[in-house]
Amino acid sequence: MYLSIILIPLLSTVISGFGGRWLGRYGASVLSSSLILFNFVISLIIFFEVNLCGSSVFLKINPWIISDLLLINWSFIFDSLTSVMLIVVNSISSLVHFYSIGYLDEDPHAPRFMSYLSIFTFFMLILVTADNMVQMFLGWEGVGIASYLLINFWFSRLSANQAAFKAILTNRVGDFGLSLAILLSFAVFGSVDYLTIFSLAPLFETYKLNFFFYDLSYFSVFGFFLFLGAIGKSAQLGLHVWLPDAMEGPTPVSALIHAATMVTAGIFLIIRFSPIIEFSPFTLFLFIFSGSLTAFFAAFTGTFQNDLKKIIAYSTCSQLGYMMFACGLSHYNLSLFHLTNHAFFKALLFLAAGSVIHSVSDEQDLRRMGAFLPVLPLTFSVFIIGSLALAGFPFLAGFYSKDLILEICQVYRNDNIFYLGTIACIFGNLAVFFTAFYSFRLLFFTFLNNVNSPRIVYENVSESSFFIYLPLIILAVGSIFIGYLGKDFFVGFGTPVWSFSIFTFPSNIYFVESEFINTFLKWIPFFCSVGGFSIAAFLNFSNTTWVFSKLAFFINKKWYWDSFYARFLIFPVLNFGLLVSFKTLDRGFIELTGPFGFSRLVPLWAKLVNSLQDGQLTHYTFFFVLALILIFSMLILKATYLLFFFVLIFFI
Repeated sequence: MYLSIILIPLLSTVISGFGGRWLGRYGASVLSSSLILFNFVISLIIFFEVNLCGSSVFLKINPWIISDLLLINWSFIFDSLTSVMLIVVNSISSLVHFYSIGYLDEDPHAPRFMSYLSIFTFFMLILVTADNMVQMFLGWEGVGIASYLLINFWFSRLSANQAAFKAILTNRVGDFGLSLAILLSFAVFGSVDYLTIFSLAPLFETYKLNFFFYDLSYFSVFGFFLFLGAIGKSAQLGLHVWLPDAMEGPTPVSALIHAATMVTAGIFLIIRFSPIIEFSPFTLFLFIFSGSLTAFFAAFTGTFQNDLKKIIAYSTCSQLGYMMFACGLSHYNLSLFHLTNHAFFKALLFLAAGSVIHSVSDEQDLRRMGAFLPVLPLTFSVFIIGSLALAGFPFLAGFYSKDLILEICQVYRNDNIFYLGTIACIFGNLAVFFTAFYSFRLLFFTFLNNVNSPRIVYENVSESSFFIYLPLIILAVGSIFIGYLGKDFFVGFGTPVWSFSIFTFPSNIYFVESEFINTFLKWIPFFCSVGGFSIAAFLNFSNTTWVFSKLAFFINKKWYWDSFYARFLIFPVLNFGLLVSFKTLDRGFIELTGPFGFSRLVPLWAKLVNSLQDGQLTHYTFFFVLALILIFSMLILKATYLLFFFVLIFFI
């Protein structure tokens, strides 16, 4: 059973990819969806055995790499952290597979799309079940490749090509950091197995690395490399630029990448390595600083975006910031709780957005929508549930995790002398305000404002098929109840399920203190949500938006991050490649001394040799005598040197 949960998505990939021509569009789609749904049922059984029965499972299959001290096995770990991730990945993946049957009902390449979705799921399961860093890195790179294939599914579109290339190239920066962390782990511990590394970690608390005459803490350096890997895959500030452009793929791709798989891989990496990160206050500082800035920046940037899917993409980036600085606060189980809640309401938002886009002939611009409430009542209902859960409306999924993160941040603010907790708390609450603002702005523009669509398009708008609205209903139910049902399991007092998978110093746990903070501080996120909704409604129903025109222009340019990278990084590299690497080296020095120069040198030598072959006997006699004179001269010179050498030795 434990092996089958990994192999079933691979089987789905092979059958859909190679047999799609014979199975047909619906045959391949239904088969893939059924296999992934069966995988979800298995993950429920594993969750029951591992988490509820307290029986972790470790599987060692066979050796993979053996080289001197390096021994890497094909082996898998099924602990409480893995079992939760299996539920998240397989539940969202099965719903996305089912949703794609209706979404791509007219696309002739649906079997290929199903194959890509399944291989994405397979690599994500490899990542979360691996028990060593190299096997985890295999899944890590696999989800990157699968995301490239999915974003570039409509490969005839230039924008899709560029977005896929941007995603995989940006992730290479983070992947380089993670690969350095793997090498550093083997250099210090002599192993890349999780259990070996985590058990030896306390013995290396004072271990230093010498770098240019500076002694650096090993855990700080290791944590920094993990941080690089996490900000690349989880799209934190600086390496976030690939995330909005990834919307060029079909909407089910966006739901799968942004809700349960690729972007959560970085957060999972941090949670998995909590037994090492806890020993590095510097790494925790990086997580808090980066996560709080990302939460604020992404929420602020999403306020005046006009692309329906890009607004939700920036909200993903913002929520990942919450997860990141929750890890920086050392509350890894709370970060996992928010990851689980976020998977449901973010998948709901993306799939609901896909229902709208599918109904209006693939239009994504908010300014060309409006008044869809009478024609899309079900989509509006689930959309408002997802938006309220995202904004942290009381008693929905986002409320139980995001508000608790901000409450713990309030305690950390009072307990921290560097004001880092204060900064994180301010940015976190501002992110709540802007999240509510853009969530309701999206609802106004899409469903409540006047019609801006062409009449021929609006008259044909209607609810989509059963394959589309059934996943929306299931995710809406999950977005309402998953936070309430999971609160005691994830962050309840005395919960023993995280004892063997997450490590936290007792001094870093603030759950009890958060219960006794001032009541007004607990209400701040709610006031921010109400304020964001009120401002969005006021601007929508008034004519004062001109006041924000300059600010909106600045925000629409995404704070000029893309322009900064283009001007100061991409263009200099391209110019260097053209002028120095290509023209000066490749087409210049290397070609002149290599293939081109050699091809010119051989005819010149041949022409010189041919000029000597002129048929004159006197010339041949001259060259023959000259050669003999040179040979005898060399022999005489050599004999003279030998005689001088023996005489010198004799007299010495």
